[in-house]
Amino acid sequence: MSYSKDHPYNSLPLLLPDASLLEKVSIYKKLTEARVALAELKGRLPIIPNPLMLINTLVLQEAKDSSTIENIFTTNDKLYKAFSSTASNTDSATKEVLRYREALWNSFTQVQSPADFSIHLAVNIFQLITEKKEEVRIGQVYIGNSTRIVYTPPEPGTVLLEKLNNWFDVARNNKDLDPLLKMAILHYQFEAIHPFSDGNGRTGRILNVLYLCLKKLLDLPVLYLSKYILDNKNDYYRLLREVTETNVWENWILYILDAVKQTSIFTLQKVNAIFDNYTAVIEKVKSEAKDIYSRELIDVIFSQPYCKISILEDQHIASRNTASKYLKKLEEIGILTSETVGRETLYKNVSLYAILSNS
Repeated sequence: MSYSKDHPYNSLPLLLPDASLLEKVSIYKKLTEARVALAELKGRLPIIPNPLMLINTLVLQEAKDSSTIENIFTTNDKLYKAFSSTASNTDSATKEVLRYREALWNSFTQVQSPADFSIHLAVNIFQLITEKKEEVRIGQVYIGNSTRIVYTPPEPGTVLLEKLNNWFDVARNNKDLDPLLKMAILHYQFEAIHPFSDGNGRTGRILNVLYLCLKKLLDLPVLYLSKYILDNKNDYYRLLREVTETNVWENWILYILDAVKQTSIFTLQKVNAIFDNYTAVIEKVKSEAKDIYSRELIDVIFSQPYCKISILEDQHIASRNTASKYLKKLEEIGILTSETVGRETLYKNVSLYAILSNS
């Protein structure tokens, strides 16, 4: 049966596509550029002494942009405050973005070997993001609206499970194709299979970065791919449809490889800016507040944009009264600014906040 956007795409070809479709000079040129940029990012990440300085900052940004692609909107300030505060009035969109961050980090800690890259992993990601208890969908869905259907994925049941099992089998076992090329192909296929009732785009984008970590192309899941997709959203959906409708992979793969290249460069700039600012703050505190200086204190205020007294207590840096004095002193010398949120006082790392908010 030929493809029709109005009928389930049960004839979606299994992976991998014919190798001749990928043997393009343009693809291998862009692949080289993407690998160089990604390797430079990976090599630079160890300069950051505490991984949480990236996990709680760059991953929150990725969570925000990946959710924005799906029309789930929050602001940087709402997101950062909600991450640090115990206030109960957080809006539903911000909570959903925070769940994305939790799903990404939790799944990253679970993937220790190819065997962990499984349908079970994808289901856990989907459930964490959406707070739904269901697993692989049992009903038919479509992409579009009541007046215009853009795409109808494979029907649930045997057909869908065949496609999904093939997806994970190829992801785990096929070693003949460069991992970046395979990630591009896998990302298309996951979107085309559309295995869940909701959250497929976000789940797929988490699987992207987990796959790069599984293949040792990254040591932390901090590649900021959603920014590129958000900035080039129309092309993203157009090229997905182009593969479906014409089986032409070149432009889609070039798009994903350029996304890897550009976001590697962008993320590297963020990492360098955070590190430069981190070292500058160390020197400032040593110079202007030497009596409160410790590397652990500086690490904490760089582990997320907002800090509070209880975080210093939990990290065993200081007792409550001493922690309060430390944060007030850092505010006096211009490193932090304070704000009351609910019943708590949050202290914003001014320069870190600026780095993260600058797109």
